[in-house]
Amino acid sequence: MGAQFPRTDGSLAGLCAGQGSRGTDEPLPKPTLRAWPSWVAPPRSSVRLRCQTPTKDVDFVLKKGNVVLDFSPSPASKEGLAEFHLTDLRSSHAGDYTCECYRPGAPDIRSPPSEVILLLVTGGLPKPSLQAHQRGVVTAGDDVTLQCQRPDNIFGPMRFALLKAGAAGPIRLRTPAGREVDFSLQTVTVGDAGNYSCVYFQTGTPFWASQPSDRLEIRVRGEGFTIGRTPAGLPARSGAASLCPQDSAAWSSHLGRTEGGPGFCGIEQRIFC
Repeated sequence: MGAQFPRTDGSLAGLCAGQGSRGTDEPLPKPTLRAWPSWVAPPRSSVRLRCQTPTKDVDFVLKKGNVVLDFSPSPASKEGLAEFHLTDLRSSHAGDYTCECYRPGAPDIRSPPSEVILLLVTGGLPKPSLQAHQRGVVTAGDDVTLQCQRPDNIFGPMRFALLKAGAAGPIRLRTPAGREVDFSLQTVTVGDAGNYSCVYFQTGTPFWASQPSDRLEIRVRGEGFTIGRTPAGLPARSGAASLCPQDSAAWSSHLGRTEGGPGFCGIEQRIFC
């Protein structure tokens, strides 16, 4: 069993230590640290922080800021790999995380720290809005600009993140001077299909993050793609895109309607979906 360190707030368990030859005189390389499924997470969810190094027969430590968190080594772990499980996430879990590795029996001789991962737990601030600048048809290869805007009553320096469902982290990060920011998706292709949302968050402790905005969906349709939803019985326009926000509750209440309204992309707006 490896060394035990003081526990900080939260539930944390680690799997670590590879088996293999030991080169005690060799310097330890900087490990990599990744978050799964994402480093932007809703409250009460779970996140795995995976620390990995090409060096065998090492133990790992996980740090939040300068505080070392405890872990429990497992003999069943993969070589040079540790997984730290953070469960029942709360706003107090938000912050900068790094990991380091060291050789068993020499915990004071450690590798350089990994790159920092900023873990955000959403819901501490009111949600922003996300909308597209474009109106009308957008063809494949064009640029699409999405604007994220926070409420008027939120003050202080904030950073904005554009999220895509399924991605392990934000696909865009910006720190604007005002309360809104534009994210550009350049030369869009079918690879840009998916559900997008945005959040804003504090640039320092305690790193409060907003609720995610309502989603904006980019949907692939044949040779082209659409942004928004395609109601049953209404064919999508091949090779073109349209822009509509995604709100499943509002959308469900308007299925079958031919009039424009909340959750419906009206033809009078020249938005085809």
